Amino acid sequence: MNFLEERIARDGIVKPGNVLKVDSFLNHQMDIALLNEIGREFHRRFADRPVTKVLTIEASGIAIAYPVANAFGVPLVFAKKSKSINIEGEMYVAEVESFTHKNKNQVIVSKKFLGPEDHVLIIDDFLANGCALQGLISIAESAGATIEGLGIAVEKGFQIGGKVIRNLGYRLESLAIVDAMDPETGEITFRPQN
Repeated sequence: MNFLEERIARDGIVKPGNVLKVDSFLNHQMDIALLNEIGREFHRRFADRPVTKVLTIEASGIAIAYPVANAFGVPLVFAKKSKSINIEGEMYVAEVESFTHKNKNQVIVSKKFLGPEDHVLIIDDFLANGCALQGLISIAESAGATIEGLGIAVEKGFQIGGKVIRNLGYRLESLAIVDAMDPETGEITFRPQN
């Protein structure tokens, strides 16, 4: 087991409906030391790539992506789920469906923050059906940016997202891949990784 799998096994809570709650350390209350370790691990895994920007989606993706961008020493750009009055100019737009929230959102990134000169590492906290990642891929491709890889903290390996993204030909690295969860016993089974 790696450091994230150990923490999920210890503090994660399995709920009915394929829900894995990690809100005590990852996406509501955040363990900063753990997030920094996640940043270092993604940096180690993608150190061979010429990353110039890290791209994620608000809100919980930001906490995972920040230490990654910090480790690479590059800017972090996040797709916003709503347009506010202080966003101006042209934007890249993609529609994404949230597995957790059971809704669709249009996400936006200002064109001034992403362009064809960028080499992007896409980071997010969870991968279930792959909709958020596909939206971020669409935004990066619309910008003409090079996608250097995708990093996920927790992948639900029993859902289709990981397979879909890998079949598109992208390099996808997940720190923990959950192959099964039992809400009655709380047992979590992780996919063995190198």
